[in-house]
Amino acid sequence: MNLYKKISNEIKKSLIKNKYLIKDYNLNISNKIKKNIGHYQINGIIKIAKNIGKNPIHFAKKIISNMNIQNISEKVIIQKPGFINIFIKKSFLIKEIKKSIKSFRMNIKETKNKKKIILDYSSPNIAKEMHVGHLRSTIIGDAMFRIIKFTGHKVIKNNHIGDWGTQFGMIIAYIKEKKDKKEIQKISLNKLNQIYSKAKKKYDSDNKFMKKSNKYLVKLQSNNKKCIFLWNKIKKITIEENNKIYKKLNVTLNNNDLMGESSYKNILNEVIEDLEEQKILKNKNGKKIVYLTEFKNKKGNPMGVTIQRKDGAFLYSAIDIACIKYRCQILKANRILYYVDSRQNQHLKQVWMISKKAGYINEDCMLEHHMFGMILNKEKKPFKTREGNTIKLIKLINKSIKKAKKIVEVNNKNISEINKNRAAKIIGIGSLKYFDLSKNRKTDYVFNWDKMLKLHGNTAPYIQYSYLRILSIFQKAKVKKSILNGVIEINNENEMLLAVKLVQFEETIYQVITNGTPHILCKYIYDLSTMFSNFYEKYSIISSNNNKIKHSRINLIFITAKTIKKGLMLLGIKTTKYM
Repeated sequence: MNLYKKISNEIKKSLIKNKYLIKDYNLNISNKIKKNIGHYQINGIIKIAKNIGKNPIHFAKKIISNMNIQNISEKVIIQKPGFINIFIKKSFLIKEIKKSIKSFRMNIKETKNKKKIILDYSSPNIAKEMHVGHLRSTIIGDAMFRIIKFTGHKVIKNNHIGDWGTQFGMIIAYIKEKKDKKEIQKISLNKLNQIYSKAKKKYDSDNKFMKKSNKYLVKLQSNNKKCIFLWNKIKKITIEENNKIYKKLNVTLNNNDLMGESSYKNILNEVIEDLEEQKILKNKNGKKIVYLTEFKNKKGNPMGVTIQRKDGAFLYSAIDIACIKYRCQILKANRILYYVDSRQNQHLKQVWMISKKAGYINEDCMLEHHMFGMILNKEKKPFKTREGNTIKLIKLINKSIKKAKKIVEVNNKNISEINKNRAAKIIGIGSLKYFDLSKNRKTDYVFNWDKMLKLHGNTAPYIQYSYLRILSIFQKAKVKKSILNGVIEINNENEMLLAVKLVQFEETIYQVITNGTPHILCKYIYDLSTMFSNFYEKYSIISSNNNKIKHSRINLIFITAKTIKKGLMLLGIKTTKYM
């Protein structure tokens, strides 16, 4: 049961029963378990009471009197100046944990209100190697895909690769100047990266080359056979290398999820026609521009968004509008989540605004930019190499695995090389992903190898080790399946705290889906692991003389391990047999 939702709904019902139809209120329910305060605390009643001129204590009492939570609450206490503290019943917790032990889905029901949700994430550019800047979009987006899909929604992954923009005009122009057709057959992504870098410098400094590049872009967008040949080859090389990285990162993206900029090329002329027909588009010196009064330029005038250049080339704005038209009108999306960095916020807002004016966005479709901050170095500057170059993602991944291997070697002297490498990969990849996912996506964070790979604190190795400890208890106790029957007793405060936390798994998942913030799930798994450690250090599990208590505690740590594993799996992180 989603306790958070149950309590929230009961308070809302109580407000209605008391004829307080209050708009835009915030109940501010805290599910942070505190020993003497309770398992849930409603803080928002104080503000509501003050806003309607009521005494918060008296108002809180009135709200409680109409709440139907007797089946879940042991007691409800009102604390000055008007906090409502709820203590959950042992019998309720035991009943829910029993269900979780026997349920493959951890007693988490699929949502009844199923939606079609599109996730736009990763989106590397073609002809460039993936770098550290792609890490956050890729792993946050993929974690959200796993979590949302688990709750029963129809989720469509879209890897909106940059494969139809200005860089192709530059690259094709440069290759035409420097390379023959045979050379492109054996070219590598690293070499393409170098070609792009040289082409970009020439584009910025050589006006003649810039014009030549722009012509090749128009040719490409007009389906010129020679340009399409080069374009397809460049795409193939890049996608193959990117897929290797996705596989290594345990990311679910594959070729079936590719919906790059070029996917919408056949809709671009329709977009131009629609915008012209509705008189949204203006023709200025051959350029096709939309002027938005909602945005102002430096002079305070409506900002112009160029859709098509004078030479006929379509710009990113046109492609992104066509993309929205397709997702809303063809795919019939209910919700579109963009995992794109914060620098694209204004661009997305402008594209959405134009799409709304064009009538492309259905009323029941929510567009959300789940932006994220940057990865910084120790000096709190963008994370780059000493030479100032952007760090390649594959190098970062390999370095993490290499560092994890040293940890495995120190802790496992007799481990085979195969198992050592397998464990190093799981720990290294898990640590890299968790270190990022555990940070609020809205903020920047400082990258730190030492903190990332620590065996203590809110890290993947600590949580993976907690899971491993439970497995070792099972092996030592030679636990049989017959014992795992859901027989639970709650005899002390540590067991109580652990039980409440276990029951909060479902509400945590739904909170992540609502806010698009997987760090909430990371914090949950870490707290659960910490509560298990505190319990394990204080109480005997397998050496207890009382078989009933022993079996109860085995059941309790079994569902704890099951929850940790499921939580990590939803984040795209594996568990290991060796640390």
